[in-house]
Amino acid sequence: MSIRKSSEVETISGNEGTKIKQYFHPHNTLNGINYSLAQFTLEPGKKSLLHKIQSSEIYYILEGNAVLRINDEAYQLKKDDSAYVPPMSEQYIENIDSVNLRFLCIVEPAWKPEDEIILE
Repeated sequence: MSIRKSSEVETISGNEGTKIKQYFHPHNTLNGINYSLAQFTLEPGKKSLLHKIQSSEIYYILEGNAVLRINDEAYQLKKDDSAYVPPMSEQYIENIDSVNLRFLCIVEPAWKPEDEIILE
């Protein structure tokens, strides 16, 4: 069993201007998971870089309002909304609120830097 307390999880800066807390990933979990779970924070008016990854993703909004761009479609998301992003989709998420946008991202198979392509 693995327990991860938020107060003990290091916050790192992402390539996309996000702050990230990586809760579960195969490299830090004893029970052999194949996905990763991270919490992201994005300041008001900021957006992640346009990118795509080889894995599928699920976004779950914890706080704030966002626009999630997947290929040529834009979706407005608010607290408690979730979205599935298919593998290799061009995407970014933008904070359109006056408070920090906080969201969970589940990536399956687990996120790896070599699987991500920054497009801008």
